[in-house]
Amino acid sequence: MDFEKEKEWAMFTHLISFGGFIIPFGNIIGPIILWNLKKDESKFVDEHGKEAVNFQITMTIFALVFIVLAIFCIGIFLLIAEAIFVLICVIWAAIEAYNGRYFKYPVSIRFIK
Repeated sequence: MDFEKEKEWAMFTHLISFGGFIIPFGNIIGPIILWNLKKDESKFVDEHGKEAVNFQITMTIFALVFIVLAIFCIGIFLLIAEAIFVLICVIWAAIEAYNGRYFKYPVSIRFIK
C-alpha cells in the first residue's frame, strides 16, 4: 500500500467515529472495523487505528458517567462539552493523519497498546 493510501485509511479510522452520533456505539465499532481491515498492511494505519479506538472507548466511558451525572443537571453540561471536545479532537487527528503525522489523543486511556 502506498503512503497516500495509508494516510487516507488512517484519516478514515478517525472520521468514521462520527457514526457514533447516529448509531449507538458506532464511534467504537467503526474504527475497530477499519483498523482491523488495514492494521496488518500498514504500521501507520495500525497506530492511528489504536489511537482512534482507545480515544473512543475512553470518551464512551466518560459519556456514561456524565449521563449518570445528568440526574444532578451537571452531566448535561459535561456531555455537551465532551461532544465539542470529541469533535475538535477527531478532526485534529484526521488532519494530522492525512498530513502523514502520528497523533496522540489527549485524555485517552491506552486500552490497546
